[in-house]
Amino acid sequence: METDEAQRVLPFQLQFDKPLASQIKIAEWNPEKDLLAMVTEDSKILLHRFNWQRLWTISPARSISSLCWRPDGKAIAVGLEDGTVSLHDVENGKLLRSLKSHSVAVVSLNWEEDGHTTRDEHGSISTYEDRTSRFFPPPPRVPRMPGLVSGDTGFIDDSEDSFQELSNSSQQRFNILCSGDKDGVICFSIFGIFPIGKINIHNFCVPNPLTDAKAECRLLNASVCKVALSKDLCHLIVTCSGELTDDREESESRRVTQHGIHGLHCMVLDTSIFWKRKNELHQVAQQASNIEELVEVIRASLSVMHKQWSDAMHTFHEKFDSLSNLIVDHGLDSCPQEEFLSLLGGARTSPPVHQFLVNSLGEVGVKRVSKAVCGAGKELQLIVLNHLQPAAEIIAFRMGELRGLSRWRARYQGIGLDETLINNATEKAGMILLQVERFIRVLSTVVQQFSNFFNWLLKCIKLLMSEPSDHHLLLYNSELVVIFLKFLYDQDPVKQLLEASEADHHIDIGLETMQRVKELVQFGGFSDFGYLQRTLAKESQQMESSFKEAFLMPFTTISRKILCKDLLPLCPLPPLSSSLSTTIPVSVSYYEDASQSVSSCQSEHLFLDYISFQIPDESLSGIANCIGIVKGFMHDSSSVNKGYTSLEAVLLGVPAGYYCMDLSLYKESQIVLLLNETTAASESSGDASMMIVQTDDLPFVSISRSTGLNYWTLHQLKDSVVHLEMENEKVRNIPHSIVAPLAVSSSRGVACVFAARKRALVYILDEDEDEVSDAE
Repeated sequence: METDEAQRVLPFQLQFDKPLASQIKIAEWNPEKDLLAMVTEDSKILLHRFNWQRLWTISPARSISSLCWRPDGKAIAVGLEDGTVSLHDVENGKLLRSLKSHSVAVVSLNWEEDGHTTRDEHGSISTYEDRTSRFFPPPPRVPRMPGLVSGDTGFIDDSEDSFQELSNSSQQRFNILCSGDKDGVICFSIFGIFPIGKINIHNFCVPNPLTDAKAECRLLNASVCKVALSKDLCHLIVTCSGELTDDREESESRRVTQHGIHGLHCMVLDTSIFWKRKNELHQVAQQASNIEELVEVIRASLSVMHKQWSDAMHTFHEKFDSLSNLIVDHGLDSCPQEEFLSLLGGARTSPPVHQFLVNSLGEVGVKRVSKAVCGAGKELQLIVLNHLQPAAEIIAFRMGELRGLSRWRARYQGIGLDETLINNATEKAGMILLQVERFIRVLSTVVQQFSNFFNWLLKCIKLLMSEPSDHHLLLYNSELVVIFLKFLYDQDPVKQLLEASEADHHIDIGLETMQRVKELVQFGGFSDFGYLQRTLAKESQQMESSFKEAFLMPFTTISRKILCKDLLPLCPLPPLSSSLSTTIPVSVSYYEDASQSVSSCQSEHLFLDYISFQIPDESLSGIANCIGIVKGFMHDSSSVNKGYTSLEAVLLGVPAGYYCMDLSLYKESQIVLLLNETTAASESSGDASMMIVQTDDLPFVSISRSTGLNYWTLHQLKDSVVHLEMENEKVRNIPHSIVAPLAVSSSRGVACVFAARKRALVYILDEDEDEVSDAE
C-alpha cells in the first residue's frame, strides 16, 4: 500500500522504458497522431506508435541533420547534410518529393500553417477552388517503365496515392516550410513543394537597437541554430551564432579584436507578406506546383520513350547492318536500299541479299525485329495517350488560369506574377500540345511503314525458301515499301523528335507552310512561329525554361519583401564555436497573448514569443549554469519606436549538482528541463531528472535596449538570477544518465527522453492525461 501511495505522488507517470538498437540524435512527435519519429546516429529514420510499435524504418543513405512534421501530421520533412530537404509519407516512409534548396547542411526545419479562416472584404469565408478537376480526369503520373529509376528525379514513381496526398490535401490550408542551414541561408516553400523565398541573414543590415547612435549592424560568419515561424505567418524568429559588427568601414579592421561580439543572437524577420498575400500565394503555388509535377511527367515520359525507341532501333540496326558488310564482301558497290528495291522490282536476288534473308535474318529474325520495333511503337503510343498528352493538356489549362490571374495586376503584380512572362509560358504550353499531336502522327506513320516493310520481307523469305505462303501473313503495300527504303531505312524521325541534344536540330518545313504560320500571328497565332522547326524534346526544354523564368519572379519578389526587423544579442560564445552553437539547447515557441490587441497583421499581437536557451558556462561573467528565457522580442522593435520596451527576460539557475542537457517550451507558460547529474563518473553513469517550470510564476524583468554593441542583453540580469530548487518544482527522477534530444508533445502531453545506454523512456506529463495510452 505504501508503494502504491508513493507511486501516485510522482509528478510524471513512466509509460515505457524500451531498449534501442542505436542512439537517437533527433526526435519529433507527430502534431496530430500518437507517432514519434526518431533519427539514429547512423541516420536511419524510425517511426513508432505511442505503444512503441514500429511502423517503418527508412535510410536516406545520407546524413540527416534536421526533422519536422507537416502541421497535419501526414508528411515529414527531413533535412540532409548535402542541403536537400526531402518529404516522406507518414503511412509508409516513401519519398514524396525532394528539393535541393541549400548547398550545406540543413540544421533547422519549421513547418507552420495559417490557423485562421480567410474572409473577404464582405466578411464571407474566402476559399479558392481549383477548377481543373471539373474539366480533366486525375492528372497522370510518371510512367512506370524501364529507363526511369525511382528517386532520381526527386519524385517517387510507385506511390500514387501518397503523392496525390502531398499535392492535394496539404493545399487545403495555406502552410509554409522554413529551412535554415549552416551558412545562414533560410529558404521558404509553400506546401513544402513550391519554393517562394530565400534569404541570407548575412545580407541584412538593420538599425542597431543597441546604440543611441544612428548606426547599423550585421552578422558575419553566421550559422542558423533554430527557425520558428509565428502561427500567423507574420514573423520568423531565427536564433543563430555569428559575429555581430557595426556596418561601418572603420569597424572592419577592429571587429575581430573587439571583445564579446561573437555569440548567440536572435533575429526577427518580417514575413507578413505571407499573411497579407496568402490568398494570392495559395492560388499561384497550387497552380505552379501542379504544373511542375506535370512537367516532370513530360520529362520522364520523353526519357522513357527515347530509351524504348532507341532499344528497338538498336535491335533493328544490329540485324540489318550486317547486309552492308555482305554487299562489300561480295564486291558490289550498291547499298542495302538499292538491293531491296531491285528485289521489290522483280529482279534476280543478289547473293548478298539472298544470304542475308535466308541465312542471317530468316523468318524468326524478321519476327523478332518486327516485335521489337512495332511493340516499342505501341508502348510509345500508350505513353503519349496515358501520360504525355494528358499532362500537356492540363498544363495548358493551368497556365491559362495563371494567365488570367496575372492580368489582375492590382493583386498579383505585388507578388511577382508577371503578365509578360506568364503569357510567354502559356504560349510555350500551347506549342507543346501541337508538338505532341505531330509526334503522334509521325510515330503512327513510322510504325505502319516498319510493319509493312517487315511483312514484305517475310513474303520474300517464304519465296526464297520455297515455302508455302502463310494465309495469315499480313498483306503489304509496294509503294509504302519504296517510301520506307528511300526515307526511313537509314533515317529515324521518331528519335529525332525525342532527341534532346545541345545542338539545334532544325526540322525542315516547307516555305509555304512557314509563310502560313507567320500569317496566323496577326490572327492570334503563336508569336514564335519557328516552333514547327523544333523537336518535341527541344520544345519541352524551352517550355521548362519559360516556366522557371515565370515562377522565379514571385520567388525573387517575395525574397526581397522578407526584411529583418530586429536583432538581439543573447550571450557570447567562444570564437569560431559554430560546432558548439549547434549543441546549445534552444527552444522557440509562440503562445496566445489575449492581453494584446489586434494589429494590422490581424492576429500578430495575439501571439507572444518565448525564446529559451542554455547559457554556456563562462560566456558571461557572474553567470554560470543558467538558462535564459526571453519573451516579447517579436514586438519589441515597434514598442521601442513608441517609447517603451516590451522585451522581458529571466535567468534560471540550474539546481546545484545538475546541468541542462536539453529543454523545450511546453504548452502555455511551461518549460521542460532535462537535467543530468554533474557528479557522474562518466557520461553513461549517474541519474538524471526531468523538471517542469511554470513561467507564469517567474519574475520577468523588462530589458533595456540602449546599451552599446558589445553589451550582452542578459548580462544586466546577473544579479537577479532565479535559482531553481528540486523540491520546489515538479520533478521526476530518471534512473539513467540521459542525452539530448528531449521530445515533447504539447498536444499529447507526453515526453520521450533517451538514456546514454540506448534506452527510450516515455513519460506522461499531465496528470489528467493518463488516458493517452488508451487513445491508440
